[in-house]
Amino acid sequence: MTNGSTPESAGAAPGRDRLHGRRILVVGAGTRESDDPDAPPGNGRAISVLTGREGAAVACADLDDAAARETAELVTSAGGRAEALVADVSRAEDCAAMVDEAATRLDGLDGVVLNVGIAVGMGIEGTSDEQWDATFAVNLRAHFLVCRAAMARLAEGASIVFISSIAGITPGSRIPAYDASKAGIAGLCRHVALEGARQGIRANVVAPGLIDTPLGRLATAGRPGRAKTPVPLGRQGTPWEIAYATVFLLSGESSYVTGQTLVVDGGLTALR
Repeated sequence: MTNGSTPESAGAAPGRDRLHGRRILVVGAGTRESDDPDAPPGNGRAISVLTGREGAAVACADLDDAAARETAELVTSAGGRAEALVADVSRAEDCAAMVDEAATRLDGLDGVVLNVGIAVGMGIEGTSDEQWDATFAVNLRAHFLVCRAAMARLAEGASIVFISSIAGITPGSRIPAYDASKAGIAGLCRHVALEGARQGIRANVVAPGLIDTPLGRLATAGRPGRAKTPVPLGRQGTPWEIAYATVFLLSGESSYVTGQTLVVDGGLTALR
């Protein structure tokens, strides 16, 4: 491996049974379609596949039925058990139904990963009321709705992981609704962690930096300077590195960690 990459960062390391017997719902488990023949998986797909490889049963939920099914097939191919679910998280009824269906199909829930998010508008003047509201409906309201439905379903010792972004920590995306909604995830997480502690349920945030995903490549195509961002570790991250951080927070290895934000950005926010 070169440039600091490892078998884990390439998604090539074998599973270690770190999530043996756990039942995990991944919201936003699909990957955006891409014409790139060498397209990497999205964060949600990598998280789903790795949780399956590590011994979990996974409910792969997405707005796109075909994308959810493809992820579920990849989980099965990796040796895990998977169920594909379809939900529009901008609809409150879909959020509740998705959690209920996941718990029913998996015979319980030990973890939830909230990976769903959109980014629309550009700058304050270039963001409409409707774009602001749509972004918050998916990026923050949906997270609240899923957590509200899941809290009564989660087993003691369960874990909730919010996938956010360094855009919630430092400006840079030029999309105010995205930045503001991602910042709000940290506040929601702390409240979920506080209430969940009474039931032994933990909640934490993973905040990715520049990650090589189909969505990341699309963002770079629209803003080529993004690829020249001086990341201290000298490269973009991979979706597998986000997946490993998530698995850590889902597993018993992080049993005394809650209410925290784990930044996975190659030192971009701390060292620049």
